[in-house]
Amino acid sequence: MFVEVGMTDEPTKITEPDTLEPDPNQAELAHSIIESLLEHTRVVSDLIAVMAQALDQDTTKALTLTAQWQSYLESRRQLEHTRKDVEKLVELMKKSDDT
Repeated sequence: MFVEVGMTDEPTKITEPDTLEPDPNQAELAHSIIESLLEHTRVVSDLIAVMAQALDQDTTKALTLTAQWQSYLESRRQLEHTRKDVEKLVELMKKSDDT
């Protein structure tokens, strides 16, 4: 398959791959990167929890009423969905490797 690209009089032709299956090594690398990012986020969340425990009650209450705290909580909820999506992706990649 060829795609014409460019603004010149003569089109540039780029060959697109016929299949979009990832190379197993690329898939493993992507999985490793995603897992590292998720683990880092978990560690940061744990650190935030420990730091919040060190604050007095009034400061903690004021902190939890900020937009930043609400964003943090929403981000954590989204991360749980992301973790499930990563697990699904890993299963799909394993299945494609088996075939």
